[in-house]
Amino acid sequence: MIFTNQLELQRIEKANMLRGIGKNPYMHYTTRDINAVEFKKKFHYIYDLEDKKESDKVVTLIGRIKFLRWMGKAVFAKIEDESNESLQIYFNKEGLGDEWFEHIKKLLDVGDIIQTKGYPFVTKTGELSLHVITLEITTKSITPLPEKFHGLQDKELRYRQRYLDMIMNPEVKYTFQTRSKIISLVRRFFEERGFLEVETPMMHPIAGGANAKPFVTFHNALNTQRYLRIAPELYLKRLIVGGFDAVFEINRNFRNEGLDATHNPEFTSIEFYWAHHNYKDLMKLTEELFGVLLEKLNLPKQILFNGNVIDFSKPFEQISLKEALVKIGGIDDTILNDKKAIEDKLKKDAFDVKPNLNLGQLQAELFDNYVEKKLINPTFIVDYPIDISPLSRKSDENGEIAERFELFIAGSELANGFNELNDPIDQYNRFVAQLDAKAAGDDEAHEMDEDYIRALGYGFAPTAGEGLGIDRLVMLLTNQASVRDVILFPAMKQLKTTEKQDSEGDDE
Repeated sequence: MIFTNQLELQRIEKANMLRGIGKNPYMHYTTRDINAVEFKKKFHYIYDLEDKKESDKVVTLIGRIKFLRWMGKAVFAKIEDESNESLQIYFNKEGLGDEWFEHIKKLLDVGDIIQTKGYPFVTKTGELSLHVITLEITTKSITPLPEKFHGLQDKELRYRQRYLDMIMNPEVKYTFQTRSKIISLVRRFFEERGFLEVETPMMHPIAGGANAKPFVTFHNALNTQRYLRIAPELYLKRLIVGGFDAVFEINRNFRNEGLDATHNPEFTSIEFYWAHHNYKDLMKLTEELFGVLLEKLNLPKQILFNGNVIDFSKPFEQISLKEALVKIGGIDDTILNDKKAIEDKLKKDAFDVKPNLNLGQLQAELFDNYVEKKLINPTFIVDYPIDISPLSRKSDENGEIAERFELFIAGSELANGFNELNDPIDQYNRFVAQLDAKAAGDDEAHEMDEDYIRALGYGFAPTAGEGLGIDRLVMLLTNQASVRDVILFPAMKQLKTTEKQDSEGDDE
């Protein structure tokens, strides 16, 4: 039995007592016609009435009891609903009847969900409230909520028991309501510009689409290994080959990597591909998207995030990776093309350096360690080394760099886009180079995807594509410092049985 402590056993007994008097402690077919926010807005005018009540305006509300105060024959309580607003309710012995009031007195607890019918009035202390004339316990809570004044402070427990986190912290529900709105706005933005939303496979026969270590699974019916998708890129580009000009997908990706404030092994992104456009068009489109989101979310052009003021009032800056290394990172430009000198610099400053990195990878290491965290305001970093851009088109002017950008805000990457490589021979040779890198120990390098090469052989129109991280976008627009605060059920280390018992006991 999972419910074993004394308080839980007492509440189970209360549920049985409700059954004993003909009341189902887990009702169904409940109704309500207004929520707490709507109630306060609709009946605010009562403050201006002489008798401060509207006894003929009867409404039904449902909410969870968050506060309960008994005063002899009368009760004041606070209920909370999905609107994230609490509403004071009042009921007394005279209104409910002697018998039901006495039952309620014994059986009602903080945490219970109730259905109330009553009329609005303003109390002597000036609070708009509901005068209850009927009350039903629709759901009897068995496990007591954490103590009111200390709330739910344990971060680990909040993530593991998100349902409890949402009950105790209404602002958490607001964050996820905002997340839903952001995704809806992003979807509408692309639909209004002629993009078609599509769905592509989650299980791939070949791990590809990005440089990352995949999760591996096995398909019994097909008797073959499958990979949870790293990215939908190669399938979306197949659709451009097939004749679509503009597609997007909002969905999950999976990468077998570590966890920190900006990384979760499963995460949500939008990827979109736009035929007959280039990466500069994508940068304009991305900047436009942020403008629309700020407007629709009623956010100012300067927003606070993680202690920094992010300024969206100016055009996003654009700077090449090498320029950023020198001007922002303070790197001596004479070492930028010298592998040995870069390795020495990194080691001198106590950064770990993996063996056998090529020049582009070493330049990326410099960027990660000396530049990225300094990019606070929206900045497009352009002209990436072709060595670290296996799916990107080479620049016509300089074959050593890719026609690619990444968007950084508040010291973190939010988007990655480039002109797509549509030369099947060049792409084949890039995949071969990736296989060599994998053989040399790079477990994040691409596999060969012959079917994708075959698709390119039929003709892949000039196309630009981009991926934008939804989780990090929500972090930014809701001022949440950890990705765990914008993912409903983030990945967590499995607790041992004794640890589970200890964490559960902490809340009593």
